[in-house]
Amino acid sequence: MRNRHPALISLVLLAAFAAGCVRVQVHGDPQAAEPMSPTAALRVATYNTSLYDDADGGLVRRLEADDAGARKIAAVLQRARPDLVLLNEFDYDADGRAADLFQQRYLEVAQHGGEPLRYPYRYLAPVNTGVPSGLDLDHDGRIGDDGRARGNDAWGYGLHPGQYGMLVLSRYPIDSAQVRSFQLLKWSALPGAREPRDPASGSPWYPAPIWSQLRLSSKSHWDVPVRTPLGLIHVLASHPTPPVFDGPEDRNGARNHDEIRLWAEYLSPGDKPWLCDDRGRCGGLPSDAAFVILGDMNADPIDGDGARGAIAQLLEHPRVDASHVPRSDGAPQRATDYGLPRKGDTATHTGDFGPKAGTLRLDYVLPSRGLGLHDSGVFWPARESADAAIADGSDHHLVWVDLGVR
Repeated sequence: MRNRHPALISLVLLAAFAAGCVRVQVHGDPQAAEPMSPTAALRVATYNTSLYDDADGGLVRRLEADDAGARKIAAVLQRARPDLVLLNEFDYDADGRAADLFQQRYLEVAQHGGEPLRYPYRYLAPVNTGVPSGLDLDHDGRIGDDGRARGNDAWGYGLHPGQYGMLVLSRYPIDSAQVRSFQLLKWSALPGAREPRDPASGSPWYPAPIWSQLRLSSKSHWDVPVRTPLGLIHVLASHPTPPVFDGPEDRNGARNHDEIRLWAEYLSPGDKPWLCDDRGRCGGLPSDAAFVILGDMNADPIDGDGARGAIAQLLEHPRVDASHVPRSDGAPQRATDYGLPRKGDTATHTGDFGPKAGTLRLDYVLPSRGLGLHDSGVFWPARESADAAIADGSDHHLVWVDLGVR
């Protein structure tokens, strides 16, 4: 097992974004990073943890009360031991209390036979989920209201600001000055955006005054540069909306497609004066920059309800190395249990959504070409494995890729 770092020292930064003072957190101990050998390897992972709560502050209370699901999530991380990981569906709070609790009481404590795991660096920031838009986005004639109606009128579906947030954990330093966030980017700014339309009339589903204000990202899109043993790697983190829970206008399917497309545009050459981050810096990722795309993309390459070709925008992008497809022993077993028709390889599936929706490949770790992709996997053990007891903490499973020579 790897040697771990000294105790965490937290550094909280306040960054002034274009829309006002938005609080972000980049924590780290500059003395805690291990020496960076050019021969070292890097294990990179993504994990939709389902660590959210419908109540504001609910995740903090769960973690304070010794949450059984969080212990399983921590146990999986202790088994896989990624050097760099994106956690999707981890509720955001401005003080970083949930992230502190998860690190100190769960990751740094042995769980289900695992060994403690410490991340000296992390990044978290506000997301669009649960943030009131002040607009009637679901066409129900009301603005906000209660329960699901309130969530539907938020910039991204959520019952309180920060629900279904994101958290990046790293063993290596984060270049906080160069982090880019696209939380506020307008959907209509995307050239050729898939504007939802009423299939009966063919007219735009959103009135022009609303369409001009809609944000593209249902949570956020982050470019988080990390100084790794393999050099500076840009972590491109996101969690596009599920392409369901809408109507015949397919507004969520269109948004999912375009949220994925944003990364494809970010990686493609050419001037992009419309592609401006929350600090007002415009343009895509330099052509010589190394990156890894992480997240629950809510898009299966072949099956499911997403727009055809949505995830292919990344899988087939010339800068992306999608040659190594992570697999597991547990996914095909579960798919066989459900018996639903599937055209794709069920061993590559990462999510389990019960007998009605079945299993799908939704979670991705996609590195740039040239990083040296050597191994990969999905933490979905076969049911006869002892590790199967910790694999049900979420309806998604951790996906990992090894870069470099291990």
